[in-house]
Amino acid sequence: MTILVVTPAPRGARTGNRMTALRWARILRGLGHRVTVAARYTAQPCDLLVALHARRSFPSIAAYRRRHPRAPVVVALTGTDLYRDLRFSASVGRALEMATRIVVLQPMALQALPASVRRKARVILQSAGAPRRRPPRRHDAFEVCVLGHLRAVKDPFRAAAAARLLPPSSRIRVLHVGAAIQPGTASRARAEHRRTPRYQWIGERPHAEAVKILARSRLLCLTSKLEGGANVVSEAAAAGVPVLSSRIDGSVGLLGPRYPGYFPIGDARALAALLLRAETDPGFYAELTRGVRRLARLVRPARERAAWASLLAGLTQG
Repeated sequence: MTILVVTPAPRGARTGNRMTALRWARILRGLGHRVTVAARYTAQPCDLLVALHARRSFPSIAAYRRRHPRAPVVVALTGTDLYRDLRFSASVGRALEMATRIVVLQPMALQALPASVRRKARVILQSAGAPRRRPPRRHDAFEVCVLGHLRAVKDPFRAAAAARLLPPSSRIRVLHVGAAIQPGTASRARAEHRRTPRYQWIGERPHAEAVKILARSRLLCLTSKLEGGANVVSEAAAAGVPVLSSRIDGSVGLLGPRYPGYFPIGDARALAALLLRAETDPGFYAELTRGVRRLARLVRPARERAAWASLLAGLTQG
């Protein structure tokens, strides 16, 4: 089968959507298909269109449907699709209607879908490989990483605000990796470091380097206001790194409702309390670790590959 994967993230971008599209392309090629990744559909010949991001890829979905009214279309939903645009954008609803299958990245996403299209939906958790060797951890600090671009939806400075609330005795150091996507965020990040030396922003880094920073960290801190099912949570679980996350469906759907590492969206004080508890309470840290180990079993690459094989087999049989 010839498959076109469409993602609005351009070639060379290190955004989550682009990384997901490239990983899916590798999986689909491994299943024996011919796969191309593009920013949009421009009448390229293909047997299947996989469109990542319903709203932003809607022009491609609509154009492909007009040209191939009976061909299969898989629409993969992002966090903004599910938890923002679905309520306000007619394009998202139309994309779901045009889709043969809908892919979501964690099971709680199914509840956000209109009942009329849930039968089309399949849950495919994003996978991550375990690091071959864990980089050595710092002994002079309790290192916490934030892996996320500086965008409003990521609430990027919440960890810095929490770090300011920590007592002088804390050895926590927050290292933030991510590109300054929105204007003014780079200067804000540098100002946060001057104000709170235990927080440091180091800008964008290649994915391999970012994963090494994650693997050596004691915690991953995810402060987003919404996520579809962040792959960085899968990467943390694969590396055995506990997660502190805002209580959003995208994280609860992955880590489970009983996972103890959640804080209310935007609540720096609650995040600071969790950070300090993870640093000082070995029992709590062990509980967090057990939680991510349960997720690690679900995000093995073989499971994601099998999920895609099953989805494609269903399309072929249909």
